[in-house]
Amino acid sequence: MNYRVEEIAARAGVRVDTIRFYQFRGLLPRPRREGRIALYDDGHLERLRRIRELVDQGFTLAQIKRLLERESEAEDRPLLEALVEEHVGERTFSRAELAAEAGIPEELIGAAEASGLVQPLQIEGEERFSAADREMAHAALRILNAGFPLNELLALAVQHARSVQEISDRAIDLFDDHVRKRAAEHGDTGEVTDAFRNLLPQLTRLVALHFQRTLVSRALHRLAGRGEDDDLRAALAATESASLEIAWR
Repeated sequence: MNYRVEEIAARAGVRVDTIRFYQFRGLLPRPRREGRIALYDDGHLERLRRIRELVDQGFTLAQIKRLLERESEAEDRPLLEALVEEHVGERTFSRAELAAEAGIPEELIGAAEASGLVQPLQIEGEERFSAADREMAHAALRILNAGFPLNELLALAVQHARSVQEISDRAIDLFDDHVRKRAAEHGDTGEVTDAFRNLLPQLTRLVALHFQRTLVSRALHRLAGRGEDDDLRAALAATESASLEIAWR
């Protein structure tokens, strides 16, 4: 069945300019044309509904584009479904709402976005932020209140984010080679979903604990090298009484 842009927008529950925006971003194929009339088909309608479903799940448009590119591969479907199930972000916030919820200026959110630390969602052509962004903003504010300079903290965060992205890509390759492909050979699609669901919180905890241990160890080493015995004893007492808790939905 063929649809004009206004018709397919109504059926998909999106605005006309949203459809054109998705085309511009490469998420939606171009329509065929009869003269000056653009005609969409059921394939376009299905794609629009899938995009909206993923947006509602909290995925960014860049993530959605990668997911859609891989969904054509049947063997990738179980992992994609697991990603959708585990993704955090049921409620979204405007920039002003996020600033109010986190207690930080909107300009600071803009700086984090410009640095690539925050990736807003695009919902109906509007920038929206996830619950995970709100929690990150809370944590960042507590760190800033400790007296760290904003510019230096942002630079450090950008460096950390780049390293994490590189390591994450390598971890995904390992999962792909040793879990997903093995499960596909056995015809066990449920194994992929179960493995992802079970491994994700363990990997999150492993990375956080390793970072904490390394940070504490390096700090104590530096204090010992300076001969700052009082500070060293205080730091040791603090680390011995502290426990790291990692919550996972």
